[in-house]
Formats: sequence, C-alpha cells, structure tokens
Amino acid sequence: MSDVLAQLGDILEARKAATADKSYVASLHAKGLNKILEKVGEEATETILAAKDAEHSGDNKELIYETADLWFHTLVTLSHLGERPEAVINELARRFDMSGLEEKASRTNKS
Repeated sequence: MSDVLAQLGDILEARKAATADKSYVASLHAKGLNKILEKVGEEATETILAAKDAEHSGDNKELIYETADLWFHTLVTLSHLGERPEAVINELARRFDMSGLEEKASRTNKS
C-alpha cells in the first residue's frame, strides 16, 4: 500500500515543476496554500456527506471516491509544504505500540 503513496509522492513532486495550464497539481501550487486548503476542506465535507449517505444506503462507493479525493488534496498540501507521504506513514507506524489515549496524552504534554 505505501508503494502507491510513495509513487504518488514522486508524481506530486514532479508536477510541482509543471506549468499550471498543463497540470492540475501545478495549478494548485501556483494558486498557493490557501487554495489547496480550500480544496481539502471541500473534500472533507464531501467525504462526511458521502459517509452519511453510505450509512443509509449501504453503498460505500461514493465514500471511497471522496476519501481518495481528500487524501489526494491532503498529499498536495504536504507536498506544498515540503513533506512526502512517507512522513505520515512513519508517524502512523510510530503510534502502533501506544494506545490512542497515550498518543493523545503525549500531544497534550508537549504544550
């Protein structure tokens, strides 16, 4: 699974250098972080609505589609800020040996 994310990370990095009229990703980068975050928010809302619909219909197809869009735009955000998908994978792996309550407490203690 992480191979797909690594490949997508490579593609996103390459597209940063493309011209905005030839690449959707390049056009997002050209518009800046606020536009990228607007897309993340839009996709998050669409994912929430798709999950609510899926709960009633029993069909997760739209939820999966919208989640892919959300993940994609989140990865564009990371790329814009100089991070790769592996950074998130590594953070998730770090959390394997702790409970969610422990992880949450570790963030609280850093403040």
